[in-house]
Amino acid sequence: MGELSFEKSAAAIGEARQWIAGGVNSHFRIGMAPGPLVFTHGEGPYLFDADGNRLIDYYGGMGAMVLGHNPAGVREAVKAQVDKGILYAGQSPIEAEAAKLLCERIPSAERIRFGSSGSEVAQAAMRLMRAATGRRTIIKFEGHYHGWFDNILWSTAPALNAAGPEDAPVPVAGSAGQHPAEADGIEVMGWNDLGRLEARLAKGDVAGVIMEPAMCNQGAMRPAPGYLEGALAACRANGSILCFDEVITGFRLGAGGAQELFGVTPDLSIFAKAIANGFPVAAVVGRADLIDLFATGGVLHGGTFNAQPVALAAMLATQQALTAEHFATTGARGQRLQDGVREALADAGITAQVMGFPLMFHVSFGLKEMPRNYREIALADKRGYSAFALALLKRGVRVLERGAWFVSSAHDDAVIDETIAVVREAAREVAPGLGA
Repeated sequence: MGELSFEKSAAAIGEARQWIAGGVNSHFRIGMAPGPLVFTHGEGPYLFDADGNRLIDYYGGMGAMVLGHNPAGVREAVKAQVDKGILYAGQSPIEAEAAKLLCERIPSAERIRFGSSGSEVAQAAMRLMRAATGRRTIIKFEGHYHGWFDNILWSTAPALNAAGPEDAPVPVAGSAGQHPAEADGIEVMGWNDLGRLEARLAKGDVAGVIMEPAMCNQGAMRPAPGYLEGALAACRANGSILCFDEVITGFRLGAGGAQELFGVTPDLSIFAKAIANGFPVAAVVGRADLIDLFATGGVLHGGTFNAQPVALAAMLATQQALTAEHFATTGARGQRLQDGVREALADAGITAQVMGFPLMFHVSFGLKEMPRNYREIALADKRGYSAFALALLKRGVRVLERGAWFVSSAHDDAVIDETIAVVREAAREVAPGLGA
């Protein structure tokens, strides 16, 4: 089979630029080679683009499509709810059903509020932390992403020459147009260093700490042994609130998220992406006394589309499919893929670290040791990996250029086998052009 062409996608994006900035509606859909793609439909593990190409998809809707594209159960649940109604500007029975399911499933969820995106519920969590403590400062970590709003988009992927010393990072804006004053309530630290976090919290002025419990926006890194437990203990000892951002890890590392996998229950957590297999549902969950501040503590939380019934129908159908059998079967396939990628790269003589979890892993070129934080993974060979991603795409496998691979229940054994074979071909192609 020859290399795939993407000329019709390029033409469609060029035409769309007349009406849409850049031809896309999210910053994160640009910058990859050969350019943004236009898709006509998706089915199972596949996406079909404007050129008629069938691509094995590991973008997974940026992590949302944990059941694959267009699963029948989700589709049928959505159709049934559409027949009942779309939006009421009031409550519906499905809200309580969905909330009860998540509260039973997520260890930290004594109470819940729904939103529409991870960025929104991150804002809700930060507002709760400040309201509950009467303090202003919130600690976040280099390489962790908690949404695109000005007050939190700091040091998500900073250039190392701008990030300051490792023991005292400088907040680096993630976008033009951010006012420096927006960083006043945020303090940036390096992740996976418990001693420094404990020392900072001991000052007693921190409202809360927000972190990815496993660092999956940059890489797919596990917390160091005892790190999450120590962070929780230090927050409790100093009157601060710990919030886990499980937008990526939720419903991929297990039905109860990373907090269930690692056995650490934070005060607050936020979820989105895989929660509803592509429908806009997010949630902030946590201790009842904290979440109830939305009802009795004067803390505003609103949104026209919060708990939208059609999206919640998709969420319930998705969650009902995330059984123990799903995680066992899909997890085994995902682990086999991860192992196959690692072996294929090694056989081609490519230095790389393949790390992560069965349903979400990350590939970093050029690293001789497993990274433990952002500064270490930032040294990876990003250009080399981009060349590899393009070589895969031209052979019909679509992966994120940042190195993340999202596996769904639709990636069956035959698809995994085909993917590994393509990885071997692509690795052999790009290997001669990589550094030693």
